[in-house]
Amino acid sequence: MKKGLKNWRLFALLTALLVFLSGCGREEISTLLPAGEVASDQFNMLILSSAVMAFVILVVTIIYVLAIVKFRRSKIGEDVIPEQVEGSAKLEFLWTAIPIVLILIIAVPTVYSTFDLADTSTMDVAAEDGSMTNLTVNVNAMLYWWEFEYPEQGIVTSQELVVPTGERVYFNLLAADVKHSFWIPSIGGKLDANPENVNTFYLTFDKESSELEDGVFYGKCAELCGPSHALMDFKVKTLSPEDFDQWVAAMQEETPPAEETLAQEGEQLFGADGAGCIACHATSGVGKGGVMQGPNVATFGDRNRVAGILEHNEEEVKNWISDPQKYKPGNLMPSPKALNDGKDFTEQELDALAAYLMSLSVEE
Repeated sequence: MKKGLKNWRLFALLTALLVFLSGCGREEISTLLPAGEVASDQFNMLILSSAVMAFVILVVTIIYVLAIVKFRRSKIGEDVIPEQVEGSAKLEFLWTAIPIVLILIIAVPTVYSTFDLADTSTMDVAAEDGSMTNLTVNVNAMLYWWEFEYPEQGIVTSQELVVPTGERVYFNLLAADVKHSFWIPSIGGKLDANPENVNTFYLTFDKESSELEDGVFYGKCAELCGPSHALMDFKVKTLSPEDFDQWVAAMQEETPPAEETLAQEGEQLFGADGAGCIACHATSGVGKGGVMQGPNVATFGDRNRVAGILEHNEEEVKNWISDPQKYKPGNLMPSPKALNDGKDFTEQELDALAAYLMSLSVEE
């Protein structure tokens, strides 16, 4: 008896915690705090479905309680059998019609939203000069990082998606290896990125990310893809259309050489005559997606995180270069010895590489 009471107390405590914790969330990563048209539509569908389910639970509970109270043995006696309603045409009609109505209430807006959110017919609409009227981003998912190509603008970036606010942004999703899934909880979406076919959809971004605590929205891989699946994050910077145009223009410019002495040493190490990092990582934003084996680092100094998960500072850059498998098991970045003629990088070399990478920036 005591054990049963303890279990019920634990259940009650967990239920109370669930109710309170459901109200917690951060604007940059919570589906309950939508920051885009798609996210708002999906949130409204969630509320509608939850309301219908709550109504069903409430009605069933009321009927259950009334039956217990009205027909309890102490009230009607031992030998009394309540009136039987088996075969009642009215009741048969009610409990057939009501579920159909409830299903229609959920199904009609669900089907409408499904087709509306999948409508990418305006994706390739061109202006009179031949340019695309809508922004399209090709998303290439890899183990365990993300590449974002802007084909109309001729630029590529990695790990941080940069988009304008107030307009539809169309996405072509593709995976380079295994199946992944592209999801920005606060903005909506969650669509698979497959190796064998391209999935397309659109999102809208209502709020500039500079207003957020971390300055970015958080994106996730929502498909189990390997040992570091949980660490396959990306960030989203949303800018005003004017600021986005400035960012694109800055990305289209040539990457200037490093200015500080230590960063210059790192630039030499990064090149083909040093560690050979340039064989896998581009340092210019200009180019096509799917060309490099590793993330484009043209905007490395502007990022919110190192490798998507570590604090953005030189110390973490050095930690990542020294032992990438420690932080993202199964990632494809070679070990330091494989890059440096069988030797570990010296502290001076790590300092130089970190300084160079942190100097790569297109934002003012």
